Amino acid sequence: MPMPAAQGRFDFLNPHGERLAGLLEGPVEPRALALFAHCFTCSKTIGAATRIARALAARDIAVLRFDFTGLGNSEGDFENTNFSSNVADLVAAADHLRRQGRAPDLLIGHSLGGAAVIAAAKAIPECRGVVTIAAPSDPGHVRHLFQESLETIIEDGEALVDLAGRRFTITRQFIDDIAEKNLREDLRTLRRPLLIFHSPVDEIVSIEHARHIYDAARHPKSFISLCQADHLITNPADSDYVAEVIAAWASRYIADATE
Repeated sequence: MPMPAAQGRFDFLNPHGERLAGLLEGPVEPRALALFAHCFTCSKTIGAATRIARALAARDIAVLRFDFTGLGNSEGDFENTNFSSNVADLVAAADHLRRQGRAPDLLIGHSLGGAAVIAAAKAIPECRGVVTIAAPSDPGHVRHLFQESLETIIEDGEALVDLAGRRFTITRQFIDDIAEKNLREDLRTLRRPLLIFHSPVDEIVSIEHARHIYDAARHPKSFISLCQADHLITNPADSDYVAEVIAAWASRYIADATE
């Protein structure tokens, strides 16, 4: 099946009518199409997303990566977003791809994006496999990133926090949203092959989260250890390894995707 007509820049609208900036890369007739969700407060141009997408494209798997609402080149205000809106953005991306001729065969998510693709999978019936990279088993895990400001956020409704050298407004509605989310049921009813990547030395999201994801999911499920990799997968060799394993793993499930 051919790719959507437009390659390169691939913008679409979120559920609120705001333009989200995407980038579609890959051959015209790939053997699979993947949708990539970046990490919390990151963008589609972060090194891991860029390198993994391009490495997959070189292996005949096209990839759409995009900026979540309020981040990168996408419209909207980050302070009005939350985990649920990230999931809705993913579903909107899949809907737009479907309207353009092909829904995603694979969902791939890095860090909190990994949790988001698990939650979004049930709304994307064409998805044949889900991949998580350094993902938390509980979206509420990100609270530790602004733990010192948590009391202010709860009492005042918001606070300006420093995340990886950048300032973001985190609101009470964000805290309430992640507190309500539990991926256990999404994992139990996933009904798709699941591939979990995690580093045993990840200092942001501990390896225990990978175990919780694996235990909650049903087969078929697989775990790959990213020995010595950091949370952001900054070593290009690790990114290429992730892409190589995804391509090999997915071949069992997407053999007929181009028919």
